[in-house]
Amino acid sequence: MKKSLMSLAIAGAVMYSCGSSDQQSESMNPFFEAYNTPFEVPPFDKIKNEHFAPALREGMRIQQEEIDVIVNNAEAPTFQNTIEAMENSGELLSKVSTVFGNLNSANTSDELQAIARDMAPELSKHSDNISLNEKLFEKVKVVWDNKENLGLSPEQHKLLEKRYKAFVRNGANLNESDKEKLREINSKLSVLSIQFGQNVLAETNAYKLFIDTEGDLAGLPQELRDAAFQDAEMAGEEDKWLFTLQNPSVMPFLQYADNRELRRQIWEAYQSRGNKGDDKDNKSILIEMANLRREKAQLLGYKTHADYVLEESMAKNAEGVYNLLNQLWSPALAKAKVELEEMQEIVKAEGHDFKIEPWDWRYYEEKLRKKKFDLDEQEVKPYFSLEKVQDGVFMVVNKLWGLTFSEIKDIPTYHPEARAYEVKEADGTHVGVLYMDFHPRASKRGGAWMTSYRPQQTVDGQRKAPVISIVCNFSKPTGDNPALLTFDEVTTFFHEFGHALHGLLSNVQYKSLAGTSVPRDFVELPSQIMENWATDPAVLKQYAIHYKTGEVIPDALIEKLNNSGTFGQGFGTTEYLASSLLDLDYHTQQAPITVNADEFEKASMDKIGLIGEIIPRYRSTYFSHIFSGGYSSGYYSYIWSGVLDTDAFQAFKETELFNQEKAQAFRKEILERGGTDEPMTMYVNFRGAEPKIDALLKKRGLDQVKVDRTK
Repeated sequence: MKKSLMSLAIAGAVMYSCGSSDQQSESMNPFFEAYNTPFEVPPFDKIKNEHFAPALREGMRIQQEEIDVIVNNAEAPTFQNTIEAMENSGELLSKVSTVFGNLNSANTSDELQAIARDMAPELSKHSDNISLNEKLFEKVKVVWDNKENLGLSPEQHKLLEKRYKAFVRNGANLNESDKEKLREINSKLSVLSIQFGQNVLAETNAYKLFIDTEGDLAGLPQELRDAAFQDAEMAGEEDKWLFTLQNPSVMPFLQYADNRELRRQIWEAYQSRGNKGDDKDNKSILIEMANLRREKAQLLGYKTHADYVLEESMAKNAEGVYNLLNQLWSPALAKAKVELEEMQEIVKAEGHDFKIEPWDWRYYEEKLRKKKFDLDEQEVKPYFSLEKVQDGVFMVVNKLWGLTFSEIKDIPTYHPEARAYEVKEADGTHVGVLYMDFHPRASKRGGAWMTSYRPQQTVDGQRKAPVISIVCNFSKPTGDNPALLTFDEVTTFFHEFGHALHGLLSNVQYKSLAGTSVPRDFVELPSQIMENWATDPAVLKQYAIHYKTGEVIPDALIEKLNNSGTFGQGFGTTEYLASSLLDLDYHTQQAPITVNADEFEKASMDKIGLIGEIIPRYRSTYFSHIFSGGYSSGYYSYIWSGVLDTDAFQAFKETELFNQEKAQAFRKEILERGGTDEPMTMYVNFRGAEPKIDALLKKRGLDQVKVDRTK
């Protein structure tokens, strides 16, 4: 998901070419000029790696000058000369940081990664120079203390509140000695976070499973074989098949490969990333990060890092999060155990006597799906070509809000695979620009996310339109066939598009409050509610069209999908909750963690009774969400927002799927408002009441699970 501007710069910080001096680079640096491009998107075709470091440094210099002007202003502090002036500072730094961080995530290189490591301490120091500026905080505090007498609009009040709290939460009230400690901690964390993410990417890219015997491909779909053959050729290996740790390769291999030993090999490689005791090992890095975060939180007056983070969330505290997760844990684990028993019966029926291991789960789950529902995912994929799914996303959004999408050909893009679209209202009014980038490559980190190259804001009374991007790692086209998506990839597309809408439809005054600038456990509501339309039968029949025959997905297949809707949710929910609880355990420590990461993770999982056949969705050493992605103490937010989205979608199910009144209310109260109000207030304004967990339990098939409380 989207990161803050400064964290984009730090987490994405990239490299600097030693061949050019700063002076040489500045003379031709496109960041130092207005963007003379369609819709003022970044001039990717002109930006070179050597431009980043000089532009970042110049951006920091200019912003510091702007801050000095605010500090040295002899006039009494006002909202305009202090809060708005801060909001408007750092334009160049913001411009460079967004491009820099986004490219380092979506199209990185050794050179960019080196810049990231080099620039991280400088960017951290610059951020601290502002947040720890005592005179600046004094001026902000004067405005804050006088807020009731200033006649501020609700949005102005929210910006003031956000700015004041940011100072306090970033150490403005500390003494000089503690401020220096905080600077050291922040600098260390910025570097460690980058190193963690770079190690995960390197480990993912390094593993290659070449198969040269066709018999070892038994069970694998032809489409996957073709992709593996194509990948091997590109890697310079003839007459072989290449499988990697990219999700579109490793997950279907685990799901379909009959060769149990090869499943074990690739699974071991997948789950041991960052945990091999070499120079890419993340164990000591993550423990140091967890300890530094605790130290920072306690320096700021909090018991734990989780207390620090969750103060600004809907959940408010770790106790509330644990309560929700524990409500779900028992029925999820109970359902997973039932699934395990059913799969073990298949193993026995096949004449085997082995116990199911983690590398067997997806394989036998697929067999169980076929047995119970006569449903094979390969039967479904031909109906989900990427082009048709994209048409489906556009159709849903058009029916809900009248938006249209037109591809822009003559516009700079950061990679040949990235495509740009102009987004318009039904009346033709420009809404924003949307980039979409779908397939895996070595230069792209794993997963799927939304980000922005320019957040929405209002300037001189005019809405300045956003530039938004969604980045995914979907299955690639093979040969003459289009990219065919799994059902999970289909819902991921709709999910990320919901995030994109949150950014695109933003209509606020200040960019700091725009779009996805909301608490972590609220940001997933706009994305997850979109998944509900993806799977609705009426919607499926409008976009799920066979790529060869043009046949609309038959009712019988939709019925199978519906009947299997809660299938596998024991496993899926359990592995997710395990990671969420692991995240909280790392960040609710009040004393230093002294054991290594493997021991800590084992103790955490033993405590909740995770069975050996399942591992957390993300093991510690490749848990990028929390150690390099901004989700520390916040990975639970997907399930928290799951309560919101299932309850919110009921508003449509209770009326009609494309109810215009509800759609407009969701747009006005949620999508357009960004972080201008409290999340629960906005939700209640839309729904009329606070959400309940019942709809989520039913959606995941956990409402009827019998839990043995004696175990």
